[in-house]
Amino acid sequence: MLKTMKSYLPILAITALSAVGLTGCGSSANSATTANTNNQPAIVDVTTAQAVVKPIPTYIEATGNLASDAQSDVAPAVSGKIAEVNFDIGSYVNQGDVLVRLDSRDAAIKLDQAKAQVEQQRKAVGQAEANVDQAIANLRQTQARLGVKDGETFQIKDFSQVKSITAQLELAEKELKRAERLLETGDVARTIYDQRKSQRDSLLGQLDEARSNAAVAIKAIGTAQAGVDTAKAAAASARAAIATLEAQVATAQKAVTDTVIRAPISGYVSEKVADVGEYISPSTPNSKIATIVRTSTLRLRIDVPEAAVGKIATGQGISLQTSAYPDRNFAGTIARISPSVNTTARTMIVEAEVQNSEGLLKPGQFATVRVTQSKPEPAVMVPVKAVKTVGDTNSVFVIKDGAAREQFVQLGLLENDMIQVKQGIIEGDQVAVGNLGALTDGVLVRQ
Repeated sequence: MLKTMKSYLPILAITALSAVGLTGCGSSANSATTANTNNQPAIVDVTTAQAVVKPIPTYIEATGNLASDAQSDVAPAVSGKIAEVNFDIGSYVNQGDVLVRLDSRDAAIKLDQAKAQVEQQRKAVGQAEANVDQAIANLRQTQARLGVKDGETFQIKDFSQVKSITAQLELAEKELKRAERLLETGDVARTIYDQRKSQRDSLLGQLDEARSNAAVAIKAIGTAQAGVDTAKAAAASARAAIATLEAQVATAQKAVTDTVIRAPISGYVSEKVADVGEYISPSTPNSKIATIVRTSTLRLRIDVPEAAVGKIATGQGISLQTSAYPDRNFAGTIARISPSVNTTARTMIVEAEVQNSEGLLKPGQFATVRVTQSKPEPAVMVPVKAVKTVGDTNSVFVIKDGAAREQFVQLGLLENDMIQVKQGIIEGDQVAVGNLGALTDGVLVRQ
C-alpha cells in the first residue's frame, strides 16, 4: 500500500550511509590506489539497480493554516464581584465546569423576596377563589327561591305570585262584567256589583305589589350574578398576578444561577481576564473573562491554486506537515469548499478537518498540505540508496558503457525504500546503489 511523502530528510541519511560505505570498502580504495600507482585508469566496483516505472499516488500541493474547530469567549450574564476563579491559561476544561463564581448574596436575597411575594399572592388567590364559591352559593339560593335555573331568562310575568294574582284578576274582571250586565237589567242588586268591583280593584293592587316583589327578586338574581362575575374577575386577576410573580422568581433564580459561570465548550483556555475581587458586568465593553478553544478536531484552511480547483472534492484525504514536526505527517479530510475564488490571490479556500487527539497541533500553525488524488500516475523510481545528496542538490550515477555518469535529478515522493525521480533519468537506466563515495563523473566501474 502506497504511503504519503514524509520529507526529504531520509536523503540526508543516505549520503551519510554512503560515506560510511565508502570507508568500509577498503579493498575498492586500495584497488583504485594500486591502479593509480601503476598509471592505469582507476576502476571502481559498484552494484547497480534498474530505474523502474511504478504507479504512485498524486497530490496537489498547497499551504494552509490551522484553526480551532470551535472557540468561545466566556462573558458574565449578570454583574457581580468575583469570589472564585477555577482556571488559568492552558487549563483544559470540560463543558459545564465552573470557571468563576460571583458573590451571590444580593441575588439570593432578591430570590427569597420574590418567593415570599409568591406565597403571599397564593393566599390572595385562595381567598379570591373562596369568594367566588360564596358568590355562586348566593346565586344558587336566589335562583332556588324563584325557581330559576342557570341559563333561564326570568320575567316578571313568570313570578308565581304574579301569575296567581293575574289569574284571580282575570276571574274578577269577568265577574264584574257579569254583575254590570245584570245590574243594567235589574237582575242583581247594586251592592253585589260594588262587591265585584271592590274585589277586582283589590286584586289590581295585589298584582302591582307582586310585580314589585318580582322586580326585586330579578334584581337580586342580577346582583348575585354580578357578585359571581366580580369574584371570578378578582380570582383571575389574582392568578395573573401570581403568574407574574412566579416569572419574577424564575428571573431571580436565573440571576442566582448566573453567578456561577460555566465552560460553554470543552477545550483549552487560551486567554484569562478574571481575578478574584474584580467587579464584572455584562454591560462593560469587552466583558469576557476567558477564551476557550476546542482543539480535539482542528480546521485546516487551505489555499488551493486556481488551476487545481477542478481536482478538489469533499471527502478527499489530505496529509499535512508543520515545521514543529517535520518528520511526521498528519491526516485529514476535506470537509468544506468555498464557492468562489479569491480574485486577488487566485486561490480557493478549502477547509479540511484534522483529528488532533494527541494535542500536538496548535491553532495558528502554518502547514504544507498535500491533497491526495484518486488516480495514481506512473513515476520513474530508483532505490533511495542510489541518491547522492550534497547541500541542496541530488544526483545519481547512471552506469553506461562501463563508466559512471553523474546525473543531477529532481526528486519526488518517497515510497518505502524507493524514491521518485521526476527529471534526470528514464526507465531502464542502470544506477549505482553502492560505493557512491568512490564515484565521480566519468570514472570507470565494474559491476
